[in-house]
Amino acid sequence: MGSVVVAAVQVGAELFDTAATVVKAERWIREAAAGGARLVVLPEALLGGYPKGYDFGITVGSRSPEGRELFRRYREAAVELDGPEITRLAELAAELDVHLVAGVIERDGGTLYCTAVFVDPRDGLVAHHRKLMPTAAERYLWGQGDGSTMPAVRTDLGVLGAAICWENYMPLFRQSMYAKGVQIWCAPTVDDREQWQATMRHIALEGRCFVISANQYLAQGDTVLINGGSTIVSPLGEILAGPLRAGEGVLLAELDLAELDRGYFDFDSVGHYARPDIFTLTVDESPHETVVRRS
Repeated sequence: MGSVVVAAVQVGAELFDTAATVVKAERWIREAAAGGARLVVLPEALLGGYPKGYDFGITVGSRSPEGRELFRRYREAAVELDGPEITRLAELAAELDVHLVAGVIERDGGTLYCTAVFVDPRDGLVAHHRKLMPTAAERYLWGQGDGSTMPAVRTDLGVLGAAICWENYMPLFRQSMYAKGVQIWCAPTVDDREQWQATMRHIALEGRCFVISANQYLAQGDTVLINGGSTIVSPLGEILAGPLRAGEGVLLAELDLAELDRGYFDFDSVGHYARPDIFTLTVDESPHETVVRRS
C-alpha cells in the first residue's frame, strides 16, 4: 500500500451568507490542494452555518415570531444536494483532482439536516450522510437521518466514511461503520473541547483507521465562539497533525496506508477481536418515508 496526503480545513461559516462561505471554502480547498492533499475534509455545518449561541426564541411550550423569522433566514441559507453550492464543490474537486468531504446544512422539503457530502473528482456528489441524532438544542433545527445514508465510499485513496460531531459517541454507529471497512474516518465537527481529542484518538485505535477531524473556527469580535481543534490521527492513535487552535488554517498529513494492515495485527473489532457468538448488531439501512405510495 502507498501513501496519500490529506487535509483538515479549519474555517468558520459566514452565518446567513452561504455564498460568502463558499468563497472562503474555495480559498482553503485550493490551499490544501496546493499542499498536495488528495482528500480535503471540511467542518460540520460549514455551508449553511452552525448558529452557536442562538436560541431561536424557543422556550418550553413557546416559539416567538422573531425566532420563526430567524429560522426562515437560516433555512434560506441551507443548501440542496442538487443546488449550485454542491455543484461548485464538484467543479473544484474536478479541477484540483481532490476528494471532498464537507459539512452542510441540507434543505429537503420542510426539514433541515446536518449532512456530510462526499464529492469525487470524477463523478461529483457520490454520497451523503445525514446526522442520525442532533445534539441538545440542535433538535430545534434539524431532523434525524436514517440508516439509508450511512455510506462507506470506495475511492482510489481508500474507503471513506463520516460521523458528524457527537455521532462519534454512538458506539453502535461506530461498529456498523467499522464493519463496512472504513479506512479513513472523516469527523466534521464543531466540538472544540479538549476531550474531543481523546475521542478522535480512541476511534482511530478502536476502528484501526485514520481519523480526520475538521472543526470550525468562529469568532465575533474578540469573542471566540468555536476554537477549532482540527486534528489528524493514525490507526494506532498517534497524532499526525494538530490540534489546530486560535485561527483558521489547513492541517496536512501524509498517511502511510500500510499502517492500516499493521494495526489489524492485534485488533479488529469486527473480526478476530469480536465475539459474534455473544454479541450481534442489527442495522436497518432502509429509507424511512412518511408517505409510501403503492400502485
